[in-house]
Amino acid sequence: MTRTAPRYSGVFPVVPTTFDEDGGLDLVSQRRALDFSIDAGSDGLCILANFSEQFALSDAERQEIMEVCLDHVAGRVPVIVAASHYSTRVTIERCRAAEARGAAMVMLMPPHYGGTVRVPEPAIRDYFAAVSDAIGIPIMVQDAPMSGTPLSVPFLASMAREIEQVSYFKIEVPQGSAKLEALIALGADAIEGPWSGEEGITLLADLDAGATGSMCGGGYPDGIGAILRAYRSGDRAVAVAAYQQWLPLILTENRQCGPAAAKVLMRHGGVIACDASRAPTPALPVAARTRLIEAAEALDPTVLRWTPQSTTQQDIMTGEMR
Repeated sequence: MTRTAPRYSGVFPVVPTTFDEDGGLDLVSQRRALDFSIDAGSDGLCILANFSEQFALSDAERQEIMEVCLDHVAGRVPVIVAASHYSTRVTIERCRAAEARGAAMVMLMPPHYGGTVRVPEPAIRDYFAAVSDAIGIPIMVQDAPMSGTPLSVPFLASMAREIEQVSYFKIEVPQGSAKLEALIALGADAIEGPWSGEEGITLLADLDAGATGSMCGGGYPDGIGAILRAYRSGDRAVAVAAYQQWLPLILTENRQCGPAAAKVLMRHGGVIACDASRAPTPALPVAARTRLIEAAEALDPTVLRWTPQSTTQQDIMTGEMR
């Protein structure tokens, strides 16, 4: 089956939110992280996602980060803004603000709160339909364990067919590759963008299932890109070899480090000034940090040797890194 070419595809890493040692926003490092991500070959970026520690930000900080990131990227690559909130009203406000600032897409989990507050499928459908009616850019449904909400393939396919802007799906649940394949088969052309997640740990299987994009961690988009671009060019053998080459680093990030991985690598390579997360998130254990850096150094990713290439860096390179 031939599907319509998606508007957005390829490697869209999640850009971390950068803090200083006291937990304040470090906007100098934030801009450098964006420029590194573009220079490392990303097809687009995602901001304010779970791997960006969006849950540690105030509403005002969230707005500031969105504005700084979208203004600094300035259309060089498309940017997806994660905008999940339990409230339909608040989610619409966030999505409208993202669209007005130049976001290419918004990403939403189904509405949930804490460990127990969930809503049934009709309310989920109404939530996504209301957001769709309020904006003119695509919505990516994030099907992730964090929401604690099962989303069946028939339900996702029906939303894709019936809700105008619901057209992209990041599937990162157990047996996600099989779910992607089933969703593509059932939803057909309504599934414009079936995407892989989870830092690329299932990337090869997801590509075999039909994924056209990868939303990975932000530390090495050049490595994930090598896998994806080889696969898309039709050379699966090269893609498999690249996947096997990068898999130790992918596994270290996914299983031992989590959201801290990108910032640890960026700090080690001099991209950002501080790799700390906000309290109460603990620092990455020394052993995990050491294994992560060792796995990266064996591959020589751009993050460990980056120097700014973008002319937009001129406004911050004369300043001091905090």
